[in-house]
Amino acid sequence: MKQKIQEKFKALFGEEGVLYASAGRINLIGEHTDYNGGYVFPGAIDCGIMAAIKVNGTPKVKVFSLDYNESAEFGLNEEDVPDKQWARYIFGVCRETIKRGGKVEGFNAVFAGDVPLGAGLSSSAALESCFAFALNDIFGNGIDKFELAKIGQSTEHNYCGVKCGIMDQFASVFGKEGALIRLNCKTLEYKYFPFHPKGYKLVLIDSCVKHELASSAYNKRRASCENAAAAIRKNHPEVEFLSDAKRVWLDEVREQIPEEDFLRAEYVIGEVQRVLDVCDALERDDYETVGEMMYQTHFGLSRLYEVSCEELDFLNKLARKMDVTGSRVMGGGFGGCTINLVKEELYDGFIAAAKEQFAAKFGHAPKIYDVVISDGARKL
Repeated sequence: MKQKIQEKFKALFGEEGVLYASAGRINLIGEHTDYNGGYVFPGAIDCGIMAAIKVNGTPKVKVFSLDYNESAEFGLNEEDVPDKQWARYIFGVCRETIKRGGKVEGFNAVFAGDVPLGAGLSSSAALESCFAFALNDIFGNGIDKFELAKIGQSTEHNYCGVKCGIMDQFASVFGKEGALIRLNCKTLEYKYFPFHPKGYKLVLIDSCVKHELASSAYNKRRASCENAAAAIRKNHPEVEFLSDAKRVWLDEVREQIPEEDFLRAEYVIGEVQRVLDVCDALERDDYETVGEMMYQTHFGLSRLYEVSCEELDFLNKLARKMDVTGSRVMGGGFGGCTINLVKEELYDGFIAAAKEQFAAKFGHAPKIYDVVISDGARKL
């Protein structure tokens, strides 16, 4: 990829650029906890976005996307917003850097990625983090890593119309080889935990389906959580988010809230604890406990939070049947991937069975992505 990017950069601009990269991410456990002020547990992965960049001495940014085989050119003022959606991510990063007092001048760039699109691995956060890190480095702005992650998040909010949390950009900026990051979404405190599962592989199985429910269902579940938290707060004023609540406090309000809200809250309170349990397990290299927590999360997402679907439940049941250590739906739900922790000696048989049995039932084969935990945004 380095070679292709530099060759294109030379062909377009007559010289080589400086190379930067950033990563996609997985989340091992901690799903739908971010907007409830709880913990998430992501890590950067070994596929992402790479870009060659060089200042061009003009007020214009000229960018070429190898993946789309398209170019875009834009100025750096608010009214210069480009038409192409992919270019808006880069424009947004430029604008958000400038809003924070950073210097950005015209530059040339060529970029490409190997994050599988639509698999829930946050290719957009990788793109934002790559350019945020690069511009900070090139123009010597001295913006700290937290703010670089927030530049990516603000880009989504203000230029791409997505009201996302901070997890994706955070993982993309702070990712570290061989470590996962426990991030408290309320306080933004974080801690690295070792992740080197010797004898195991981490693999995503992409169902290649996305059910249309996602955004309205997401908003509805968020409202359920806020409703449950508000009911608990009447008895326990210290509860700002659902993640602050104890399970027994939820039981106290069971009769006062709809059953649906109770089930959603039951899942979230359990999931916050599971993240902590997984962190404890990793510190003693206990991957069996990690796997069991993943299965519990899937059960909760499927039965209590109701964001799974037939295809994902099928893959999860197959994993359990074939003695896979851990498996769960990853991401918002209603399609996408399961993330699986598999003993190396069972890996080939599991993947073969998943492909064959899934295709027999649903008429198409799933996609398989092996995952290695890697570094986040960096200069190459």
